[in-house]
Amino acid sequence: MGAVDIPKAYGDDVIHSSLNVDHTLQLPDMKPKLIELFKDLFKHWSNLDESHFSAERLSGGITNLLLKVSVKEENGNMVHVTVRLYGPNTEYVINRDRELQASIWLFDVPAIYHLSAAGFGPKLLGTFENGMVQSFIHARTLDVSDMSRPKIAAEIAKQLTSFHRVDVPGSKEPQLWTDIFKFFESASNLTFDDGEKQKLYMTISFEEVEAEISQLKELTGHLNAPVVFAHNDLLSGNLMLNDDERKLYFIDFEYGSYSYRGFDIGNHFNEYAGYDCDYKLYPSKNQQYHFFRHYLNPENPNEVSDNDLEALYVEANCYMLASHLYWALWALIQAKMSPIDFNYLDYFFLRYREYKKRKNECFALAKSHLSRSETT
Repeated sequence: MGAVDIPKAYGDDVIHSSLNVDHTLQLPDMKPKLIELFKDLFKHWSNLDESHFSAERLSGGITNLLLKVSVKEENGNMVHVTVRLYGPNTEYVINRDRELQASIWLFDVPAIYHLSAAGFGPKLLGTFENGMVQSFIHARTLDVSDMSRPKIAAEIAKQLTSFHRVDVPGSKEPQLWTDIFKFFESASNLTFDDGEKQKLYMTISFEEVEAEISQLKELTGHLNAPVVFAHNDLLSGNLMLNDDERKLYFIDFEYGSYSYRGFDIGNHFNEYAGYDCDYKLYPSKNQQYHFFRHYLNPENPNEVSDNDLEALYVEANCYMLASHLYWALWALIQAKMSPIDFNYLDYFFLRYREYKKRKNECFALAKSHLSRSETT
């Protein structure tokens, strides 16, 4: 089966190929597969020989591989696009239909088109069995240290406000706790072939973890956090900046869903620590207030009231705890399913330990705030 047009509900200009590209191949061995894919997707390139195509690796996260493919057309014009290959077994933790919103039973129009129309991310050009082709963004991926720089932090906050205002068709039921409990169900029923991994896994008290999830869900339910279409994975690798134009881009919406505003913000703050989980880098209250001012009132950030700043501070830092539970459980599933060379088991313990370290402080903060709110 070759490339097929995606129905209009999915977008007029997007096509799909039934081909897939082996994520594990080295780039020289992958190139012929990429050329085959491109000729299947884009018929106007079907007569070009292989010398017209080149590919380079841009980045490889712990769930995806990102490539830049350049095509020299017959008239000499160079076209650059991005290919994202999904990592193997990521369907266990990522709802790909939700990412593309490509099921007309769930959504009338893909989320990615609404986000693109609102100026977020690259344009989706085509999809295939284990990835997608998108327009190329002339920008660099942010370093972890960039996110805490005041000007960049302010721009991220402004962009996030706009992102949260995008109305994506479909159910607006928040998915956070549904996803966390699904992760918990999978993560608590694993068996590892590696004896050392199994021994370490058996030290986890899932009864305790489940109780923590329930307690936090109950607490955050009292905060009445707004439900928005959230990115849910605003780490440095999903933020790109064109330094010349000073234009910031959000990319990779694979974890995107309707969720709570505070989760998107608190999760972003956790990413200041990077993959090394250096939580000494977690933003201070002053840094967070700087972010909140530009999020709550992008045009006049100095006009945000103290009450609004405090409320969002409580909200973001309580949902920051949910972020730790979410990614801790995600890591356990990856430890079993992913062939990528990353110590996911250690990552679980890093995230869960930080959750427990911050829990009492954040619970006390929330209860104090709620108590004051009841008396005013």
